[in-house]
Amino acid sequence: SPKMDLLHSNGVLIIQRLQRDYRAYQDFLNFMSHVGDPRNIFSIYFPLWFQLNQVVGTKMIWVAVIGDWFNLIFKWILFGHRPYWWVQETMIYPNQSSPCLEQFPITCETGPGSPSGHAMGSSCVWYVMVTAALSYTVRWKDKSAVTLHRLTWSFLWSVFWIIQIIVCISRVFIATHFPHQVILGVFAGILVAEAFEHTPAIQTASLRMYIKTNLFLFIFALGFYLVLKFLDIDLLWSVPKAKKWCANPDWINIDTTPFAGLVRNLGALFGLGLGINSEMFITSCKGKNSCKISFRVLCIAASLAMLQLYNFIKIPTHTEYLFYILSFCKSAAMPLTVVALVPYCVHSLMRTTEKKLN
Repeated sequence: SPKMDLLHSNGVLIIQRLQRDYRAYQDFLNFMSHVGDPRNIFSIYFPLWFQLNQVVGTKMIWVAVIGDWFNLIFKWILFGHRPYWWVQETMIYPNQSSPCLEQFPITCETGPGSPSGHAMGSSCVWYVMVTAALSYTVRWKDKSAVTLHRLTWSFLWSVFWIIQIIVCISRVFIATHFPHQVILGVFAGILVAEAFEHTPAIQTASLRMYIKTNLFLFIFALGFYLVLKFLDIDLLWSVPKAKKWCANPDWINIDTTPFAGLVRNLGALFGLGLGINSEMFITSCKGKNSCKISFRVLCIAASLAMLQLYNFIKIPTHTEYLFYILSFCKSAAMPLTVVALVPYCVHSLMRTTEKKLN
């Protein structure tokens, strides 16, 4: 539509200006784009918070998974273009003089562009972290503590918005999103996170509930895709565009396709449910060692180290269905490691040490 073309063309002007004026900050902006990657929720933020506060860690996974699922559905509904291919195909520029937008190794996302998954994932997880931190200070009653709480509130929310703004700028800078797409992503992420502030049932969910939720999310997404495909609407229309207009074919990654994100998130939610409802979790995280600072510090260190090792596991991409199956298994193994395997091993080690000392 003319209004959308105008919005896109204005967005292209903003991207060109950012790429011209912020060239010196290119490495920093690329780094901040990685910071906003939803995958960091499972490999960095979750293991830290789960060992400090299991309620917050559990909420973080639910918010990340449901938020990314909504992001996928919105992407399929909104059919948002990405700047790096839109400028090549639009007819609004005279004499085929389309603007030149620089691409980077992380530019060539293959899914639709609206809303931004990075902006949505970053805002929802940081919203959970900020509200969790403030929940400790809100209990302070004396006058000086109330003043400190207000200062902390102002500081943390300032940090929250600074991070969101920089992540949004980074995504626009690399020409993978238009400005309106990242703004929509930020506020959508906040809405999802706020909804889970009032959903305490996730803390007591059984393994059956986790499995039912996984099946619902998968069947709904797959059914939505198949129904529209039957109506001759291809929801994977963005993949050939990405392959056609990406400056370097090596930058195209199957891990950025819509179904890859869905499988990854379903695996993470299943792994969390499996871990929380396991005997290893009950023995270690509900035992007497769980309150010890040393136990939590060891669990955090071991969890982060183990999850970094998972990053070295490269899943073969030559067969798409095999990639999805292995991606699900790898994603499920990550929260299972944080929730059950690592705490149980640390608990067993501490118990053995205590017996030797006695």
